[in-house]
Amino acid sequence: MNAPCNTHRIPLAEVWFHACSAVPEARRATLLAALAAQGLAVEPLRQVPAAGPGLLLFDAVDAGLLDLLRDLGPAARALAVHAGAEPLSAAQHWRLLDAGAADVLDGPQQGPCPAPAIAARLQRWATVESLLDAPLVRDNLVGASPAWRRLLREVIDFARHAEAGALVVGESGCGKELIARLIHTLDPRRDKGELVVLDCSTVAGDLAGSEFFGHERGAFTGAVGAREGAFALADGGTLFLDEIGELPMALQPRLLRVVQERSYKRLGSNRWERTDFRLVCATHRDLAVEVAGGSFRADLYWRIAGAVFEVPPLRRRSEDIVPLARHFLAQARPGRPVPALQDAVLEHLQQRDYPGNVRELRQLVGRIAARHVGDGPISVGDLPAGDRPTDPEHPAPWQGEEFEAAIRRALDRGAGLRDIGQGAAEAAIRIALDQSGGNLQRAAARLGVTDRALQMRRAARPWAG
Repeated sequence: MNAPCNTHRIPLAEVWFHACSAVPEARRATLLAALAAQGLAVEPLRQVPAAGPGLLLFDAVDAGLLDLLRDLGPAARALAVHAGAEPLSAAQHWRLLDAGAADVLDGPQQGPCPAPAIAARLQRWATVESLLDAPLVRDNLVGASPAWRRLLREVIDFARHAEAGALVVGESGCGKELIARLIHTLDPRRDKGELVVLDCSTVAGDLAGSEFFGHERGAFTGAVGAREGAFALADGGTLFLDEIGELPMALQPRLLRVVQERSYKRLGSNRWERTDFRLVCATHRDLAVEVAGGSFRADLYWRIAGAVFEVPPLRRRSEDIVPLARHFLAQARPGRPVPALQDAVLEHLQQRDYPGNVRELRQLVGRIAARHVGDGPISVGDLPAGDRPTDPEHPAPWQGEEFEAAIRRALDRGAGLRDIGQGAAEAAIRIALDQSGGNLQRAAARLGVTDRALQMRRAARPWAG
């Protein structure tokens, strides 16, 4: 960290910079000069929480540093750079990540010039952020909740910079196919082919092999002509196998062979065909459990799980419900203004359970749009009778089976009423702060408490670990 290094310049990217007071000013200046030589325009951190990639320089891992990382908020991707004399311990690396750092670089282990490593990470993160906010992503994968944006960052980074296949997991209706399509769209291969979609829950019986491998004329009864299968159609492109957990056991070793060797035979043919595709799979099942139970091959699982992305259910991204509803209203009424929604309708949409996730919300909005007349606000009468609250005075849909199951588990483990109440309050504070991007005023409003009350609870930080 003593002097700038001479290296190739990279595209200009603006990032924020913050150094703890214990870091000497000369060391800060040296690092900033080295980053400038890398082509980075570094600006001082002006507010907390922060937005976008940035650099946090520190000398020691202490409570103040961990608090600062938490305060930066989920929208900030902080690269924590250690400027102390002694290397960090492994435990300190993990504590920094748990507090919110996106990555940690240990200065003593980086050598005299950490600037290239810093610049490479920040530039890559800045590229991901630009794609995250581009219309291609923003207009098709709607949502700004921290959980959703974290997932999209991971997917964009993977799709843009890796060639391996991916496994997308999540409940039915949460948007797994959208993630698969995003991976294909951002795949940087030149002259890439098409995205081929095959639902494994429909490939059963005698014709299952033909769906994958294709067949020659006369290969079986009814094969009046030759047919290309998914492996041929996806050559040069992406093969998306939806609900791969439903794939019959008899087909799993045959799929594994194609994935490994990139060759196959059509049904009724003796000639080997070559194929090269990116494989993306999706399932609502827990394939690790399926492997343990013997209904899914372990070797196939490890072949398809080059990267695993878990799509959060709608209940874990509740702040996206209203933006999604407006997005679906716009789709249901092309060329017309998106109507406003009465407060009672907004409240019902936000409080309602969605076991079918985003797909269920989309269908609900479609029913509402079909009943709505004119360009005025969506009113309670636009909701079909079956979609209205059954008990308007006591909706509390969150007090359902999952809530009771959590309480039951706590009781079974010896927790008392006071412990359960305190644990619920601490969890609510964590979630509200996460969902509000670390903004105390918005979090307090969601919790129904004053800013001062939330500050006092937060100062104690029993929930921060």
